[in-house]
Amino acid sequence: MDTQNRLFLVTGASGYVGGRLVRDLLGDGKKVRVLVRDAKKIQGQSWANAVEIIEGNASNSQDLDRALAGVHTAYYLLHSINVATDFGDIEAAMAKGFAESAQRQNVAQIIYLGGIANDENRSRHLTSRMNTGTQLASTSVPVLELRAGIIIGSGSASFEMLRHLTHRLPIMTTPKWVSNRTQPIAIRDVLYYLRNVANLEKPVSRICDIGGPEVVTYAVMMQKFAEISGLRKRKIIQVPVLTPKLSSLWIGFVTPVPTSLARPLVESLISEVVVDSRKTITDLIPLPSEGLLTVSQAIQLALTRTAENSVDTRWSDAAFPTAPWQKAQSDPDWAGELTLKDHREITTEASIAKVWEQIEGIGGERGWFGSGWLWYLRGVLDRIVGGVGLRRGRRDPQHLRIGDSLDFWRVEGLEHGKHLRLYAEMILPGKAWLEFNLTEKDGQTVVTQDALFEPRGLGGQIYWYVVSPFHFFIFPTMLRNIVKAARKS
Repeated sequence: MDTQNRLFLVTGASGYVGGRLVRDLLGDGKKVRVLVRDAKKIQGQSWANAVEIIEGNASNSQDLDRALAGVHTAYYLLHSINVATDFGDIEAAMAKGFAESAQRQNVAQIIYLGGIANDENRSRHLTSRMNTGTQLASTSVPVLELRAGIIIGSGSASFEMLRHLTHRLPIMTTPKWVSNRTQPIAIRDVLYYLRNVANLEKPVSRICDIGGPEVVTYAVMMQKFAEISGLRKRKIIQVPVLTPKLSSLWIGFVTPVPTSLARPLVESLISEVVVDSRKTITDLIPLPSEGLLTVSQAIQLALTRTAENSVDTRWSDAAFPTAPWQKAQSDPDWAGELTLKDHREITTEASIAKVWEQIEGIGGERGWFGSGWLWYLRGVLDRIVGGVGLRRGRRDPQHLRIGDSLDFWRVEGLEHGKHLRLYAEMILPGKAWLEFNLTEKDGQTVVTQDALFEPRGLGGQIYWYVVSPFHFFIFPTMLRNIVKAARKS
């Protein structure tokens, strides 16, 4: 079959790798279908109108059958490392169901991006990644499993962890694993392999390790980052007492990466993650004509993309799991729940365009237009109880798109110049939103700001009334300062 006539399914399209892969497959002229739990999350992507969207759950066999019908090649880019303590069982069951559905729908090829797991002393995360590959290969459908180590790219969790640790800590005490060998690979080169396996003439069933041209330690990577960033050489003091749990707590405190995501990343560093020469991919896919990026080149490219505000996807694009008592954004509303509201409104002579410019630029480095210490305190409290806190920042300092993470919010609704709706991903006893709406009346701009909260039971209602006094400082100040900034601009 002509590769241009093949239908490709990409799962995990709202995630870091998946979002970029869809873009690149479309750029190669491929026909692409995506399976997402919530279609709204990808509406802001530049490619959203160029793909077929199947809304469904990868754990539901009927949804999988719909998504895989007529598909030639299916990319499996799903993981559940943040979902629960038993993520290994969840991942295995999900992969098994996917493989069985692929067999029923006569899929020709499954492509799976996993993790290098050649060390016998591998972490739970890497063990789960390996078992996922085993389950995907449990049927007659050929599976090509690409195993990678640390992925360096603008917006990746590994890169953000490296960047913030190096920037913020000129002197650091580190565990022994910073001296373990690893073979990082640039996101550009991961995508090179994922794009090109789409062109294989015949299905392939094998495991291939992919990595960059250098084997380094994490300590060396930090020193390379410091040198490229113009920082002094970092002083690294190794100590034997920092367990993965303690290390991930520290990383969660210092970097934007939450503890629950940092822990599997840290645990993976305990193992030596180096390409096995017996599992090379070069006989299937030749090296890029310009060669694979070195660690320094990958870091430089990631920093350039960040500085140019051209980060297509980020680690935080995938939804962050909330506390057990807080339902996910896509879950049905709680029957009979009341909605509590803090409503503010201002009329101004500033134009809608000027006011919208301020609203769309909210958060991140710019902050929340006043009461900064209260926002900071709320972010710290959220981190303490295992939430995302404020440090996720923004993908772009000026423009938002649906699905973007914005500090501890996510953009749920967006109509440029008219409406912005943010969904709270902080840990709460309920569901919360922050909305802005702009209308014109008698030649002036009417700005409305609503904080909405659907409490979960009595505890949620008590929470609302406890924090309500702070709303009298935060929300009026925010709205006044937005209008004030619009007037000045």
